[in-house]
Amino acid sequence: MSTGTTATTTALVVVDLQNDFCAGPVAAARFPGDPDRLARVAARTATAVDRARALGVEVLFVRFLGDAALQRPAWQRRDAVLGKRPKCLEGSWGAEFHAAVPRPDEAVFTKQACFDAFLDPAFEPHLRSRGIQHLVLTGLFADVCVDSTARTAFQLGFHLTVLSDCTAALHLADQDVLRFMAKVYGARITDLTAGQPFTLPELPAPTAATDRVGQSCL
Repeated sequence: MSTGTTATTTALVVVDLQNDFCAGPVAAARFPGDPDRLARVAARTATAVDRARALGVEVLFVRFLGDAALQRPAWQRRDAVLGKRPKCLEGSWGAEFHAAVPRPDEAVFTKQACFDAFLDPAFEPHLRSRGIQHLVLTGLFADVCVDSTARTAFQLGFHLTVLSDCTAALHLADQDVLRFMAKVYGARITDLTAGQPFTLPELPAPTAATDRVGQSCL
């Protein structure tokens, strides 16, 4: 069975690489690990963007806006209960892209106080119109917005690659999140140094044994 996709049917998706998540006091106070790790993730994602552009792979930028006026009631209640303050306010330094900035001809999609890139109603139509079949996911955070986007992408039929050195988890262990995405969404987990992340390999033809295994699990 052939499901291989080439660079022309692949898009690199940069999720929420914004100052309030990557740099400055808000990011440092929120991230439980070494803040330098966020800087490394941002730098590697910028490298991934440069490589994608050089190969002719479309780069899509997704940004988060957390203004109180954009929050739904459940989001407002959660923030009140947990004492969370809005992040990435529209027009603020915190909402600006960090390390990798969209070019004028590159599409930018906005999530209004939500996690999933597909909740921007223009996101899926853009992918379909461009013939995109394979999404390479980078950005922050692996267990929140990257995972939410991956989950919907898988259910809508897109192939997935996650660049493990271009993301980091906020609440869970990185490896647990990456294993989950590989097992449940069939995501290929790789990094910038391994092979060609912008080309999805061909799948081998299924055998009777693999068919039986596939019928026994999600």
